[in-house]
Amino acid sequence: MALVAALAVLTLAAFGIALGSGTISTSSLAMIANTALGIGGPPADERTSATFTLPPGFSLQLYADDVPRARFMRFAPNGDLVVSRSHAGEVILLRKDANGDGRHDGRVAILQGLDRPHGLDFHDGWLYVGERKQVGRIRFDDKGPRGDYQPVITGLTGNGNHWSKTLRFGPDDLLYLAQGSTCNICVEDDERRATIMRFKADGSNGEIFATGLRNSVGFDWAPWNNALYATDNGRDMLGDDFPVCELNRIEQGRFYGWPYFNDNNVPDPDMGADPQADSRQATAPVHGFAAHNAPLGISFVDSSSWPGNYERIALVALHGSWNRSTPDGYKVVSLHFGEAGIEERDFLSGFNRDGKIIGRPVDVVQGPDGAIYISDDYAGAIYRVSTDSPLSSAPAIVPRSSSRTGTSPPAWLSDNDLPEMSAVGEALYRQYHCASCHEQGENPVSLEGLATRMDYTAVMDTLRAPPPPMPLLPLDEQQLRALSVFLLKAGNWGKVH
Repeated sequence: MALVAALAVLTLAAFGIALGSGTISTSSLAMIANTALGIGGPPADERTSATFTLPPGFSLQLYADDVPRARFMRFAPNGDLVVSRSHAGEVILLRKDANGDGRHDGRVAILQGLDRPHGLDFHDGWLYVGERKQVGRIRFDDKGPRGDYQPVITGLTGNGNHWSKTLRFGPDDLLYLAQGSTCNICVEDDERRATIMRFKADGSNGEIFATGLRNSVGFDWAPWNNALYATDNGRDMLGDDFPVCELNRIEQGRFYGWPYFNDNNVPDPDMGADPQADSRQATAPVHGFAAHNAPLGISFVDSSSWPGNYERIALVALHGSWNRSTPDGYKVVSLHFGEAGIEERDFLSGFNRDGKIIGRPVDVVQGPDGAIYISDDYAGAIYRVSTDSPLSSAPAIVPRSSSRTGTSPPAWLSDNDLPEMSAVGEALYRQYHCASCHEQGENPVSLEGLATRMDYTAVMDTLRAPPPPMPLLPLDEQQLRALSVFLLKAGNWGKVH
């Protein structure tokens, strides 16, 4: 029950932020609505490139503007780009740009009906896909997928906040699988959560490789020494500037702190002492990103032909904050590995225009042409950064409204006792201790004015299929309706708060 309560708190926290907050900046509502509700952001088009900033000698093209909720990417051996769309339950293929116009030559769905596919990789003639509760694979050649899609790793858990599964094959030809925690801060029931695991290519011999990783969505190997590095999202609800998000050097058997330590091994104020302190010591991050910047995809790239000083670098997509009073992140950064440590520099920025968010980078990969491809799940776009295409100039884009109202009231409203349903919904709200998020902490999230932003359809759609960082709550249909009635009933928030 404590775990469920923790999950519910964060669910309604993200949910409430999407509707407006007492101290969360209202300028970020459109971005948060995309995270919490799946509402589309401002459309990407050729004008968007005029708002972005790159280092001298680089330029940007809009490679695709027709991939809503684009998440992780991987290039097929023939140069086609494969992209996961978790909330559509599909994996799509963008045909390589054969005519040289700077855009893909066609989009086709190659796998559909999957359970939130996320991580992708190619290995030994197979395309591997990380779903919420399993890993599957399908034969793949120059013409695309062949044969049947088959599971190779099953029995994974997909509940809670960080359900996504990211996978990559390492230099040792073994499959590495990252899966995040179920919660913001808690002790996991499933020891495989908040870890990176390792398997043989057929899914056998699974083992936990490293622990204490709250949500390591991206990882890659440095080509000069084959060291494994992973991004990690720091915990929430401790203020705007603590703890940092992390880059960790992952080594077998090491413990990276969560949930007992944050940042540079600072003890967590909610967890107490590590009960295994006698047998393990937390490994500190090798680099800290700004708090709540949400580093996701990371790729070490071949920068030998790039202008400027770009030796030994990785590119990291910062998805951007969802719970800071001032939005931060929303860019791609370069990490420069040198004798003195790791230096972070802006690489592609301009997604945050004075608090108006026009995009959220998710993944970054290098194509066979040497260009860098960046997915954006807010604008539904993939950008191509290279040294060979000029930037266009164009006026700024006006973001769309984040409101989601106007659908007809559901029929069940007229067939139920609404005061009684609201009372049940309030009991659920209190049962899961949601007030601890909406009334306390550095950035309390007020749900006041919810009914002006969302209707019943929007509320229930959000609770049924919450994207990260929101977990799936164990509520049946009648409970969902009751909670929705309580949340939307005029005047409730003056009473609750």
